[in-house]
Amino acid sequence: MSKILRSLLFVPADSEKKLAKAGERGADALLLDLEDSVVPSRKSIGRAHCVKFLKQVQTKSEIWVRVNPLGSTYIEDDLAAIIPLSPAGIMLPKPDGPVDIETLGIRIERLEREHGLEIGKIKVLPVATETARAVLSLSLYPRTYLPRLLGLTWGAEDLATDLGALTNKDANGDFAFPYLMVRAQTLLAAKAAGVQAIDTLYDNFRDNDGLRMRATSAFAQGFTGMLAIHPAQVEIINTCFTPTEDQIRSAQAVIKAFDNQPGAGVVSVDGQMKDMPHLKQAQNILALYESTKP
Repeated sequence: MSKILRSLLFVPADSEKKLAKAGERGADALLLDLEDSVVPSRKSIGRAHCVKFLKQVQTKSEIWVRVNPLGSTYIEDDLAAIIPLSPAGIMLPKPDGPVDIETLGIRIERLEREHGLEIGKIKVLPVATETARAVLSLSLYPRTYLPRLLGLTWGAEDLATDLGALTNKDANGDFAFPYLMVRAQTLLAAKAAGVQAIDTLYDNFRDNDGLRMRATSAFAQGFTGMLAIHPAQVEIINTCFTPTEDQIRSAQAVIKAFDNQPGAGVVSVDGQMKDMPHLKQAQNILALYESTKP
């Protein structure tokens, strides 16, 4: 099983200053970005910095690279430069659906073979909702064999552009209904496919309370991690996506109660009746807690 990634921090690949400190931020994964945060005239510079980072930097964070879309003029150069250095994974923006993950996997495998790398070690994380067509393809992920697929994440900015929307927010500043629907579909598709469900970023990086509320809610709903747009968000995200002491104690109590009554389908814990779904939930909480240990 792949390591659970609670926090995935975007780092513009063409910024030496930001790259220099990226490994110290405590993120479970660093997303070196060659796409949206790098203008066309600096793509080659960002690519060169990615190569240098992968060769030299020592960090506990997994190193991922967000390459440019499959249909772009940059993707072949991105993969040719990055794959030989065996990053933990590739984030693919703007896929139309699982077919693009298959295509990317074929290209990665070709380069793995050329450079004598372990086949299949490099994982893939698509931003699976950046076009209307992509959203309508979410249900295909659980039906498609994608051994490199680590998880699914979603985005609202590019989707709003594709929809011709003036904004993706409502009058209160929260996501409007179409985007909440897409968020829920991403969660369902990820769970059905048996992969990690990673929530999109919280764009107001100065609003720690808002981030904490969003991350806490996302964890309670079943998301396993969240994208980060600023280093200051990492610690909050890591905390919110780690089971609390109370959650751990409650899970342990449920498991102990079932262990004490072998064969029972329902047990009593602190005056409440717990059945098999509660046992599975408790096991999931403890497994998630174990996965977050250093």
